[in-house]
Amino acid sequence: MDKGRFAVPAPVTDWAIAVAVAALLLGTGLSGPPPAGGHEVLGSVLLAAGGLALAARRRAPLVVLAVTGLSAVGYLAAGYEVLAVSYLVALYGVVRAGHRAVALFASVGLVAVLHLTALVSHDGPARAVVAQARTTLEIAWLIAAFAAGEAVRQAERRADEAERTREETAGRRADEERLRIARELHDSLTHQISVIKVQSEVAVHVARRRGENVPEALLAIQEAGREASRELRATLEALRDDDTTPPHGLDNIPSLVKGFQTTGLETTLTIEGHPHAVPAAVGRTAYRIVQESLTNVSRHAAATTASVLIDYRPDALAIRVDDNGKATPHPAPTSGLGLLGMRERVTALGGRLRTGPRSAGGFAVQAELPTNGAS
Repeated sequence: MDKGRFAVPAPVTDWAIAVAVAALLLGTGLSGPPPAGGHEVLGSVLLAAGGLALAARRRAPLVVLAVTGLSAVGYLAAGYEVLAVSYLVALYGVVRAGHRAVALFASVGLVAVLHLTALVSHDGPARAVVAQARTTLEIAWLIAAFAAGEAVRQAERRADEAERTREETAGRRADEERLRIARELHDSLTHQISVIKVQSEVAVHVARRRGENVPEALLAIQEAGREASRELRATLEALRDDDTTPPHGLDNIPSLVKGFQTTGLETTLTIEGHPHAVPAAVGRTAYRIVQESLTNVSRHAAATTASVLIDYRPDALAIRVDDNGKATPHPAPTSGLGLLGMRERVTALGGRLRTGPRSAGGFAVQAELPTNGAS
């Protein structure tokens, strides 16, 4: 059963408390003898104002503390000897919000001001006047309100820490599961790619021994198998926290672009801006974007040329891959798993990815990866 749907909104609760406290103060004040000096109306207004101010205690706890304190001084001067319930509630809210030092100094100052106000505005023996001030605000009530606010604050802090710990634990378990899946995937792919690599190398060797021309496609398969094997080894070593073979990054893009020329695709690489160091995650993502884009071009686009642009900007790295394939502006092709993987990588870094046919024909992949000012 979802209990959250029956929760009372915080503003409603705050107004209910404010109205209840104002009614309590007015009822207590007006039930006693009327104050001397004709200040009954002013005192009643201050009693109500002190209570109603509590409606804003969540948004402005310090302001509400000041308003309730001043209203307590005001209605004491007007002749009402009523416990400052509104100030106690405001004090609880301030301590709960973490302003303990302000609450302590404000309360000490208020006690002193109440005693001075009682001495100035009331006649009679000093002991009786001090008793009137204590009736308005007892030290014991202050300690109780302070302790209640601190207890709730500590409980909320522990609850937040527990929630954060649960989230961290869930995230760690998810990472461990991803790592397990990645290792299993590596083991499975390594076997299949090794078979492809061995078969292609045997075919190349046999063709050369016979003096035959080795087809470009077969050489491309051989090189792709080698490259895939190297990448899988690097990936597994990275998963095992081994930095001896770091994953591919920006420095590997030129050789990547050149490697696709063996497939019959005319590729060019342009670098703009002032090259500078970028976070490792940005470099890896840039390499994967170029790799996946060129792979899609060579497999599906029926293109003859592809251009790669790397633009170093002060706070971002921009990548653009264009081809002259058969893609047309209408309709846009459906995103495959490759494009989905690129989008997930870019989104994880807080970047933007745009893909789609170009108006002049062909397809374009554009990505912008924030570098957070890395230089």
